[in-house]
Amino acid sequence: MEGCMAPLMLSSYAGWVLDRVVGQSAPETAPSRSSTPKKSTPHSDQTSSLEKAVSPAGQQGFSPLSSAMPCAVKVAEGLRQRQEQQEQMVRAVYDLASEQLKRFDELKELKQHQEFQDLREVMEKSSKEAQGQQEKLKEEHRHRAKVLNLKLREAEQQRQRQEELERLRKEEGQERLRRLYSIQEEVLQLNQQIDPNYKHKDLPRIDLSVYSNRGNQICGLVSGLIRTTSERGFPTQADVANTERALQEMRGLISSMQQEIAAAVEEKKRKDEEEEREKQKELLKKEQMTAQTPAPAQHSGGKQQKEGLQVKAEESTMQWYQQLQDAADQLFYVLLQVKKIKMDLQKAATIPVSQISSIAGSQLREIFDKINNLLSGKSVQSGGRTVSVTQHPQGLDFVYYKLAEKFVNQGEEEVASHHEAAFPIAVVASGIWEIHPRVGDLILAHLHKKCPYSVPFYPAFKDGTSLEEYQRMLGYQVKDSKTEQQDNFLKRMSGMIRLYAAIIQLRWPYGNRQGAHPHGLNHGWRWLAQMLNMEPLADVTATLLFDFLEVCGNALMKQYQVQFWKMMLLIREDYFPRIEAITSSGQMGSLMRFKQFLEKCLQQKEIPLPKGSLHPSFWRS
Repeated sequence: MEGCMAPLMLSSYAGWVLDRVVGQSAPETAPSRSSTPKKSTPHSDQTSSLEKAVSPAGQQGFSPLSSAMPCAVKVAEGLRQRQEQQEQMVRAVYDLASEQLKRFDELKELKQHQEFQDLREVMEKSSKEAQGQQEKLKEEHRHRAKVLNLKLREAEQQRQRQEELERLRKEEGQERLRRLYSIQEEVLQLNQQIDPNYKHKDLPRIDLSVYSNRGNQICGLVSGLIRTTSERGFPTQADVANTERALQEMRGLISSMQQEIAAAVEEKKRKDEEEEREKQKELLKKEQMTAQTPAPAQHSGGKQQKEGLQVKAEESTMQWYQQLQDAADQLFYVLLQVKKIKMDLQKAATIPVSQISSIAGSQLREIFDKINNLLSGKSVQSGGRTVSVTQHPQGLDFVYYKLAEKFVNQGEEEVASHHEAAFPIAVVASGIWEIHPRVGDLILAHLHKKCPYSVPFYPAFKDGTSLEEYQRMLGYQVKDSKTEQQDNFLKRMSGMIRLYAAIIQLRWPYGNRQGAHPHGLNHGWRWLAQMLNMEPLADVTATLLFDFLEVCGNALMKQYQVQFWKMMLLIREDYFPRIEAITSSGQMGSLMRFKQFLEKCLQQKEIPLPKGSLHPSFWRS
C-alpha cells in the first residue's frame, strides 16, 4: 500500500527502456507509414509522441542518466495523455458498445415485433382458414341437416302414408267383413224361406227338397268362405264378390221356388175353375132333367125332394158357412202376423249363433250379449227391425226352442265340417245355459232326438215300425225313401258328440264362477261309463269314443286322474277287442284311428289339449 501511495518516480533505466521500446517500435511502424493510411488510434498517437520526445535527445547525444528527469516528465505526460486517450478510447468503445447494444436491442425488438407480427398474421391466417373451414363445415352440416330433415320428413310422410294405407286397408277389411256378415245374414234369412215340407191346402204336392239342399249348400259355402277369410285376416274384394254371387244364386233359388209355387197355385186355380164349371154344368143338367121328368109317386117324390136339398143348401146354412169362413180368414191373418213376429224372433235368435267364430274374443262377447239380451226381454235389432220376446205371449218359449235347435244344428253341420268350431259355439252355449237353464234342457232334447248316442241310447226295433222310421230313430236322414250314406251319418254324429264334449268342459269366462257348471264333467264321466257298459255298434262306437276323448279327454284326465287311466286301460284291454270283433274289413278306418289314439295316450301318459281350444289370450283379442 505504501508503494502505491508514494509519488511517482522514474527509474534510472527508464530512458533505456524507452529507447529499447522506441527502437523496436520504429522498424515495426516504418512499413505502416508507406502503406495506406489507416485510422489513428490513441495507442499509435501515444507511441508517435513518445518517439518525438525521445528522438531529439538521442540525436543530440544525451546520456540516459543526464536526461532521466526530462524523460520521466515526458513519459508521465505521455502516460497521462495515453491514459486520457485510453479513457477516451474506452468511452468511445463504451459509447460504441452502448450504441451497438441499443441497435442490437432495437434489432432484437424489431425481429421480435416482426416475428410477433408474422405469428399474428399466421394465426390470423390460420384463424381465417379455420373460420372458413368452420363455416364450410357449418354449411356442410346445414346441408346435411337439411338433407336429413328432408329424408326424415319423407320417412315421416311415408310412415303416415303407410299408416293411412293400413288404416284404409283395415277399414276396407272391416267394411268387407261387415258386408260378408250382412250377406250371410241375408242368405240365412232367404234359406229359412225354403220349407222342404211345404204344403198348401188343396195344392198338389210340391217337392222343395232340391231347393232346400241347394240352399243349405250355399249357406255352408258362405260360412266356410267367411271362416277361411277370418283365419287368413281381412277378406278381399274377391271374397266379397264370391259371397255376393252366392247371394245372387240364393235369390235366384228363392225366385225359382216362388215361381214354381205360383205356377202350382195357378194350375190348381185353373183346375178348380174347370171343376167348378163342370159342377155348374152337371147341376144345370140335373135341373133340366128334373124339369122334364113327370111327377112320380108320393114315396118317390119324397126321395127326389131329399136329393134336391143335398144339391143346394138353405140360405141360413150358407150364412153360417160364410161366417165360419170369415172367422177362419181372420184367424189366418192373425196367425200370419204372429208368424211374422216369430220369424223375426227366430232370425234374432239363430243368426247370431251362425256368426259364432274364433276370430276374436270381443266379437264372441258381442254375440253372447246379443243372445242374452234377447232372452232377457230386451229389444234387439234383427233385419232392420226391433224385436222382443215380449211382443208375443209364447215369444220366449219360441226363442228358447229355436235357439236350442240352432245350437244343435251348428254341431250337426258346422262342427261336423270344422272340428275347431266346437269350442267357440260350446262356450257361448254353456254361458247361455248357465243363465237360462231351459235353453240347456232344450239343447239336450234336440241333441238326444238327432243323436240318440249322446244319451247314450240305442233305439230298439219294434213291431209295426217301418224301416224308414226306425232309421230316423237311429239318427239317419231319410228323404224320398233314400237313407243317407254312412260316411255322412258318422260325420253328423261326430259333430254333435264333439259339441257336447266341448260344452261339458267349458264355462263362459265372464259369468258367475261361484256356482257349479250346469252340465259339467260328471255328465261326461257318466256318458263314458254307460258307453262302456253297452254292447258296441260297428263303426259308430269307435268313431264316437274317439271324438269324445279327443275333445274332452284332457279335461277328464285332470279331473279324475288315476280313475281315468284305469278306464283307458279297460277300454284297451277289454272293450276294444269287443269293438274289433264286430267290425268288418270295410269299417277298419275308424277303429284303427281310435286304436292309435289309445296307444299314443297310454304310452305318453298324457292326453293333449284338443286342437282349436280357446286360450286365455283369446279373450283379450
